[in-house]
Amino acid sequence: MNLEKGGRGAIERMVEAYGFKTRQALCDHLGISKSTLATRYMRDSFPAEWVIQCALETGTSLSWLTNGYGIKEGSQNENTKELPLKILYDGELCPEGSYVFDVNFLPKALKNPMVVVVDSSKYICDIEYDDVRDGKWIVNIDGEISMRTITRLPGRRLHVEGGISPFECALEDIIMIAKIVMACLEYK
Repeated sequence: MNLEKGGRGAIERMVEAYGFKTRQALCDHLGISKSTLATRYMRDSFPAEWVIQCALETGTSLSWLTNGYGIKEGSQNENTKELPLKILYDGELCPEGSYVFDVNFLPKALKNPMVVVVDSSKYICDIEYDDVRDGKWIVNIDGEISMRTITRLPGRRLHVEGGISPFECALEDIIMIAKIVMACLEYK
């Protein structure tokens, strides 16, 4: 995040979050001079302290105020849950914004969920899990992140499928990133 840029957009989103019609009304509310706000606006300098104050006072999402991504309403809405979105591409998980779900759609037992896109399918995953059990996982094998099907074997061993060829290894040989708990598949 570049705090040298993004001031104009953040200021405009703060005006919207407070429900003001003008930047002057924002100045009056924050107790700053019009010239101070104008300088930040013209130089596109990011007003971090004002954005934080706005998020705290209005309940507006800090992510939305900062960069315009995600939903405007903060986590105050108990009917929806915003999950971070990551794209699995070329062996890496790349952050790509977020998805918003109705809480009734999501499994109740999720602890720390995220959405991972693999090809054109989306997977709801849980980063926090109690134990490694049979199923689909996002894993790190020698620095390469991929989606694999894991079968737990006796002696803390795993059978791993989903790559070019299946293999067996010790549980400690690969890093389990997240357990896939739901799939939203795209059929063609």
